[in-house]
Amino acid sequence: MRLLLNWFLSALALLVVSRLVRGFEIDSIGTALAVALVFGLLNATLGLVLKLVTLPLTLLTLGLFLLVVNAVLLELAASLVQGFHLRSFSAAFWGAGVFALLQMVLRLLAGRD
Repeated sequence: MRLLLNWFLSALALLVVSRLVRGFEIDSIGTALAVALVFGLLNATLGLVLKLVTLPLTLLTLGLFLLVVNAVLLELAASLVQGFHLRSFSAAFWGAGVFALLQMVLRLLAGRD
C-alpha cells in the first residue's frame, strides 16, 4: 500500500513540477504515472550505480551533484516515455530540484504507517 502511495505522490509531484518549471512538460496524468514508474526504476538501478561512481564529486559539492545525476535520469526517462518532454538540460536540472523538494514535502504530509 505504501509503495502505491509513493508512486501516486511522485506522479503528483511531477505534474506540479511541469507547471512550475519552464521546459518540463508532461502531457497527461497517465504520462505522469508512467514517468514516476520509469524514473523510480531508473533511480533504483542505474541511479544507484551513478551515485556510487560519482560519490567523490557528490561529497566535494556537499550533495549538490546529486541534482545532476537526477537530471540525467530524468533526461533518460524523457527519452523512454512518450508524452514527457524536457526542452533543455537546465529544465531537467531545475525540475530535479523542485521534484526532490516536492516529494519531501508530500511524503511528510502523507505521514507514516
